[in-house]
Amino acid sequence: MTSEEKEYQKLFNELYQYEKQGVYMEMEGSPASPTQIVRAHMLRENTGYMRDYVLNENGDIKELYFHQITNKEM
Repeated sequence: MTSEEKEYQKLFNELYQYEKQGVYMEMEGSPASPTQIVRAHMLRENTGYMRDYVLNENGDIKELYFHQITNKEM
């Protein structure tokens, strides 16, 4: 497994754990599963994704949003 594949596997595992905890995830305005988010990261070209966390009153993550950003140097 390449280092890039390991990175995607690590991201999937992280997002899968969030999903199991009931964290709502959205990408570019649409609900998204861990698989959809990882796939988008794999296909990115000259773009990246910024995370936006929403916490509940106890400080736990309750929502996670991914916003596409463009970086001409990527």
